[in-house]
Amino acid sequence: MCGRIALFSPPARLARFLDAALAAGLDPEGHPSWNVGPQRRLFGVVEHDGARTLDRYRWGLVPSWAKDDKIGNRLFNARGETVAEKPSFRSAFAKRPCVIPVDGFYEWDHRPGRHRQPHYFTRLDEEPLLFAGLYEHWRNPADPSAEPLATCTIITTTPSVDLEEIHDRMPVVLSTDDVETWLNVEDFGPDERLQLLRPAPKGTLTHYCVDAAVGSVKNDGPELTEPVEPQSFF
Repeated sequence: MCGRIALFSPPARLARFLDAALAAGLDPEGHPSWNVGPQRRLFGVVEHDGARTLDRYRWGLVPSWAKDDKIGNRLFNARGETVAEKPSFRSAFAKRPCVIPVDGFYEWDHRPGRHRQPHYFTRLDEEPLLFAGLYEHWRNPADPSAEPLATCTIITTTPSVDLEEIHDRMPVVLSTDDVETWLNVEDFGPDERLQLLRPAPKGTLTHYCVDAAVGSVKNDGPELTEPVEPQSFF
């Protein structure tokens, strides 16, 4: 599961990192947040005809066939093991992959006998994390004239050793070498892209304890990513 994200790098930096253009009207400086939860906005990079674009997507996928957008409340993650077959995701997996760049993410310690303390995860090399995602553009059947709603989901997999048993799921972290395979559905098939839905190699991530204030999206600011002392086990 991945349900809290830090996203404070400017969109212009993330677009450069992924060799993407900014979507029309997107502020290159953006609005930094250290506590993004589902139903808030993430950035996604998509590829069409060899050109990449970075745009904003609401976090929580709404399939094209949905009657209303409330289904997105629970579709903010997609399990990599079933993403190609599950009705909510299979069309997006076949046709609409995206890369979701973030600065870091939070997971709560689920180990027996431990306090449920949040940990902040980033790349060890301090580069942006690139999550494998899917996107959709949903049209409200009750209001056909409304603008389509752009939504996304983050794909998860089994944890790497870097999570140290803190949680039993982790986001799929793509390397820069994986991005073309993931985004280019014309030249790479489903089987090739499914092979990317695996735990990140050992040494990709680093983490430390942070304050429990991140549990509420009402709290936001760089202090949320500051390390704190681990709480007592008992």
